[in-house]
Order: sequence, then C-alpha cells, then structure tokens
Amino acid sequence: METANETIKQAPLLEARNLTKVYEDGVKALDNLNIKVMPGEIYAMLGGNGAGKTTTINIFLDFIQPTNGNAFINGIDSNSDPLEAKKNVAFVSENVQLYPNFTAMQNIDFFVRLGGKSNYKRSDYENALNRVGLQSEAFDKKLRDFSKGMRQKCGIAIAILKNAPAILLDEPTSGLDPKAGKEFTKLIGELRDEGKAILMSTHDIFRAKEISDHVGILNNGELVAQRTNAELKGVNLEQLYVEYMAGYMEETDQNLVLTNDLN
Repeated sequence: METANETIKQAPLLEARNLTKVYEDGVKALDNLNIKVMPGEIYAMLGGNGAGKTTTINIFLDFIQPTNGNAFINGIDSNSDPLEAKKNVAFVSENVQLYPNFTAMQNIDFFVRLGGKSNYKRSDYENALNRVGLQSEAFDKKLRDFSKGMRQKCGIAIAILKNAPAILLDEPTSGLDPKAGKEFTKLIGELRDEGKAILMSTHDIFRAKEISDHVGILNNGELVAQRTNAELKGVNLEQLYVEYMAGYMEETDQNLVLTNDLN
C-alpha cells in the first residue's frame, strides 16, 4: 500500500490538461493538449515555428490565458493562482532578458533576490556560474558585451539558484556553440537527477532524443505523436518527425479538398 509521501512523489509537477488556445482572429494555437512531466523527468516538445510550443510555456507562466483547459505547476492552476504557481517553477527563455549595464554577478543577485532568495553568498553565485560553464573572468563584466550564449548561461544559473521543483525552457540551446550545448545537456541531466521536472521546447532533434525521457511532436497546436526514450531506442527521430509532419500535412490537405468539394 502506498504511503501519502509516495503518492505525492508520483504526482506530475507540470501538467497540461485539455489545454486549448484560440486567438481572437480564429487561429487555434493549441488543440486539446495533454502532457505530464513527473519529478525527475525531461519532456521535450518538438515542432516548427507556430506549432504551439511557446504558447504552451506562456500559458504555464500565465503570460496568456487558455481558451479551455488547465495548466498545473505542482498541482496549482497556473492561471487561477499564478503567484503561488510561479513559486514552484523557474523559466529560461530563448532570449534571456537581463540588464546590459549590470555585471553577471549583479544580474544574478538582483533576479535571485527578486525571486525571494536572500540567503545566498557570492560563492554560491560563483558556483552556479561555474556549473553552467561561464568563464570566471566574465563574472564581473557587464552583460552588454556578452554573446547570446553567455547571457543564456546567466539565465540558466538564475534558474538553478531559484531551486524550484519545475523548470520551463524555451529553446534553451539557441545561441550556444557545440561545446556549450554539450555542457547544457549534461547540466539538465544533473537537474533531472536532482528530481526536477523539466519541460523544454526545442528544434534540436538530436538533443531531444539524447536527453529527454519523453518527446512530443506538435504541429498546428496538436500533439501528433508522443514517445518515451525507450520507444526511441534505435529509431531515427528526425525521420519520424518528418514522417509525422508529412502525414499531418497530407491529412490536412485532404480535409481541405473534401471541404471545398462539399462547398
């Protein structure tokens, strides 16, 4: 018989339940999306531009409201109680927005304190920056001279220091060179091993297969395929992705032809 603690451990830290978003112009950005990310799991959402990946993350963060359905963070409805939900999640966007006239250390100190953490020392910040692979000589340099990849590393360090149980990543390897991308893959693997639930949107098929426990393929807001890491063993994910996209487009074209014939 499961104990109460064991039951809690099995609850998803991130969950989209029948999540749908239709914009005022009639564009359906999400179509009844259902996904779960458990503690100690990485879920990668694959899809082209406009597939619904960023819309999903934006609803989790309460940047936009869903038309139907719910997004839960650690069991909290992120749109009904956004302030409480956000205490349980860290976020790193594709284009990390930090202060260019602040140094890396000043940015981290500001945003970590803004997130409610005031007990860190400089050594803690240094450890986080070392962990994400930022060179030590850059710690006290202003971000206006940083590359996109270096700013990305600062954003990931802030997410680590927030120490939230769930992490949302929107195209996290964008702007990272191959070495930094490899370091990032290792890092999020470590965070998963610490029990974090990680939902990641990405175009990077190789890294999605390499690191993720679950991969979902989105197209036009619909989850057209979902596979576990075990199911992807020996599978060419790039070919699978192309086949699903091609099959979806063929079905869409057939539906358009049928609709035109009926009209």
